Amino acid sequence: MASTLKTTASHWGTYLAEVENGNLVALHDFDADPDPSAIGQAQLDTLNDPCRISAPMVRKSYLENGPAAGGKARGREPFVAVSWDIAEELVAEELDRVRKRYGNESIYAGCYGWASAGRFHHAKSQMHRFMNCIGGATVSVDTYSFAAGEVILPHIIGNLHKLFGSMTTWPSIIEHSELLVAFGGLALKNGQVNAGGAGRHLQRDYMKSVARSGLRIVNISPLRSDVEPFIKPEWLAPVPNTDVAIMLGLAHTLFEEGLDDGVFLGRYCTGYDHFTKYLTGTSDGRAKDAEWAASISGIPARTIRELARDMASGRTMITVAWSLTRQDHGEQTFWMGVVLAAMLGQIGLPGGGVGFGYSATNGIGSHLGQLRWEALEQGTNSVDTYIPVARIADLLLNPGAQIDYNGKRLTYPDIKLIYWAGGNPFHHHQDLNRLVKAWQRPETIIVHEPWWTATARHSDIVLPATTTLERNDLAASARDSYLVAMHQVVKPFGECRNDYDIFRGIAGRLGEEEAYSAEGRDEMAWLRHLYDLSAQRAAEKSIEMPRFQDFWEEGTFELKASSTPTVMLSDFRSDPDAFPLDTPSGCIEIFSETIDSFAYQDCPGHPVWMEPSEWLRGEKSESFPLHLISNQPTVRLHSQLDNSAYSRKHKIGDREVIVLHPDDATIRGINDGDIVRVFNERGECLAGARVSEGVRRSVVQMPTGAWYDPEPREGLPPVCKHGNPNILTLDKGTSKLAQGPSALSCLVEVARYEGDVPDVMAFTPPEIIEDA
Repeated sequence: MASTLKTTASHWGTYLAEVENGNLVALHDFDADPDPSAIGQAQLDTLNDPCRISAPMVRKSYLENGPAAGGKARGREPFVAVSWDIAEELVAEELDRVRKRYGNESIYAGCYGWASAGRFHHAKSQMHRFMNCIGGATVSVDTYSFAAGEVILPHIIGNLHKLFGSMTTWPSIIEHSELLVAFGGLALKNGQVNAGGAGRHLQRDYMKSVARSGLRIVNISPLRSDVEPFIKPEWLAPVPNTDVAIMLGLAHTLFEEGLDDGVFLGRYCTGYDHFTKYLTGTSDGRAKDAEWAASISGIPARTIRELARDMASGRTMITVAWSLTRQDHGEQTFWMGVVLAAMLGQIGLPGGGVGFGYSATNGIGSHLGQLRWEALEQGTNSVDTYIPVARIADLLLNPGAQIDYNGKRLTYPDIKLIYWAGGNPFHHHQDLNRLVKAWQRPETIIVHEPWWTATARHSDIVLPATTTLERNDLAASARDSYLVAMHQVVKPFGECRNDYDIFRGIAGRLGEEEAYSAEGRDEMAWLRHLYDLSAQRAAEKSIEMPRFQDFWEEGTFELKASSTPTVMLSDFRSDPDAFPLDTPSGCIEIFSETIDSFAYQDCPGHPVWMEPSEWLRGEKSESFPLHLISNQPTVRLHSQLDNSAYSRKHKIGDREVIVLHPDDATIRGINDGDIVRVFNERGECLAGARVSEGVRRSVVQMPTGAWYDPEPREGLPPVCKHGNPNILTLDKGTSKLAQGPSALSCLVEVARYEGDVPDVMAFTPPEIIEDA
């Protein structure tokens, strides 16, 4: 039989799927994509691998005893395969019991992560729609990516969605900038992915244009690899978590030498006088000069002063990586980045000002046609309880406790049931030993999963979900120029169902099928509906889209790029009265009366340097002298597709890789390729050592995403044999303002592993009892 080609898409790119006799034989890269990511090819060997969940599964003691089984044995028990009829009935009965006995706020609707590129089969939207049909649930707000930035930016510079939709694009930077100062770098590896789908990967082309343009790049990061070497950047390697101190040292030089732009600060900003009292030491007796910054960061005072003068002498773009918010007091990095750019007076000018997260995804900084594509309607949540996303362990361990968050006082509800679809908390969350204890508290945990991840293994009822290649959908992103028809490429594995059909079946048992399905729409009816709404929105912008059937057969629709590069806040700069910011003053708030009124000691009314809870100049460094940077991986998206051959071939001895500076490796007798223990007071994992001068001394780098694989120890917390660094990271809110994750404030020690190395079992399914 001749093979057929079908378009499909994912967060890693757009493909032509070659299907032969019903089997996927190849994923061909999209012709229009100049730099396809290799990650997407890993979908091929994970479709039918041993980790796929073939049928609904129930934890053995839970099937026997229901919620009375308790959660102590989660992650250690066999599962029993059951029919969909039994699974739906169990889930519906338990949801009904919990909401009637405890109220809907006792249900936590957990859905986080990059579950699907599709506009319809988007797990978070499906989960919220379902829950809202049955009375609502406690949910989360913000992201693990840059929660501290998400919360603080609206206070100081305005609406977050407007900002990220109007970020200064790379063509403007390349043409007009003379100097780009990258706090946290511009890691090209992160640009492989794009939420909602990627038609063309452009970040590498932009970087090549940067190299050809002669634009000077300064990489301020403990990792040399945070800017590609072909750009020939200058590398300043600070002590981790000290970017704010460096920014303050730069700001002090600008102020003392009269290089700050008084006209801009007076016309477009408010509160500069409050800030300069702190900057000069008038308020606390210590000037934040270059010498002070050097003593904290390890960057020489002379280097800081010279860089400040260079920044003031020409057109300068300041970039702040999302990762710099994932540390103790992470709000301050974004705030101080805005203040430093305001002092230079170039915000709103082509190639100048400040940007956030360039190359964090493929779309940021891309000069592409943009349209807000229609998404699945979620309805209204009747429950008003919520948590910052990174506080889930706190929520489960401390029912009834109160926390501060963004000027509000939140009370943790008593969660009896977790329903999770999309994302993997045993990847994203910090201090996994603490999360395991918290995860034992609810009476019931229900999960949708395609594979036996740690989240599935630590659940009571597991409903097998389809992958992207096993369903029809629409791929589109506000930061990409393509709408892609995601054709179902192969039949679902085993008895897997898509999230919509899973929720629809359960909704039917709860009497809400018509409300959930919009009176019976199937998958294709929903796609037509969403497409037609998007076409209407496009028509309002004089964009003509083809009929749905023509689009579906063609496979892609491309928006034309704007002829004019975007410059963030250019309208505001041209006329701040006509285009005020969405802040209380309408201006850039260097001092925020709103934040000041919250009276948070860990986030005052203007940006400040505060010592992190863990860092190399702190007391804990005597016991744990290495700073761990757990950044995004190169060969997968978070923990997705870690079970693929592509991800696994980049490990050392089946473990995740940890990179050490040669001096640190020599002191510890560690050679390249050794298996090592990485540990601190919170936990321990195994890793494969790689020795490189690409990391600052006393810094180790280990990507996130290795599937959690605990090995029990008598009287001690388990060791993650596979190398998940979140068994080590600190589960602490960034501040009372944002309560974001502080994973990058983490100290560890590393030692050679002695003895027989235990086998990695992360990709071996749990024991399955087939006959219920």
